[in-house]
Amino acid sequence: MANTFERVRFVLVETSHPGNVGAAARAMKTMGFSDLVLVNPRDADVLTHAEAIALASGATDVLAAARIVHSLDEALAGGNFSVALSARPREFSPPLFEPRQLAEHLAIDTALKAALVFGSERYGLANEQGSKCSALGSVPANPVYASLNLAQAVQVIAYECRVAALGEVRSED
Repeated sequence: MANTFERVRFVLVETSHPGNVGAAARAMKTMGFSDLVLVNPRDADVLTHAEAIALASGATDVLAAARIVHSLDEALAGGNFSVALSARPREFSPPLFEPRQLAEHLAIDTALKAALVFGSERYGLANEQGSKCSALGSVPANPVYASLNLAQAVQVIAYECRVAALGEVRSED
């Protein structure tokens, strides 16, 4: 099976700021990931928007290869494990992962083809969107103010996935 970098897709749902899409692409590329899918971005031309390109800062190949789809179901197609990333507690109760635990799970279970799903900048993921996922992930943050910028959240998760993936490779040497 493919390595973690080839098996993990980053899905951004209903983004509103082109700069965040570009910064997320940069975060992904910096950590070795390239599969980016956008679900109903507010700006239909987000992937070629000047702000997205500027904040991608050299990760324009990730933007150029990104796909735009109309539904979360389309974004999840072809995968067998999906994680709704959110700072908000949910009413449904799938397995809950913190970033390191999630990354280790993805590195160890090579049969997983995963989608990491991030919500819009203003509202995060709706309960209906989160309920389409196999698990819930959350970055432990200050409970008084747990709001991360979208690209920062992508960076945290991508970093943990990289560390776990490289740790697995190093242990095989």
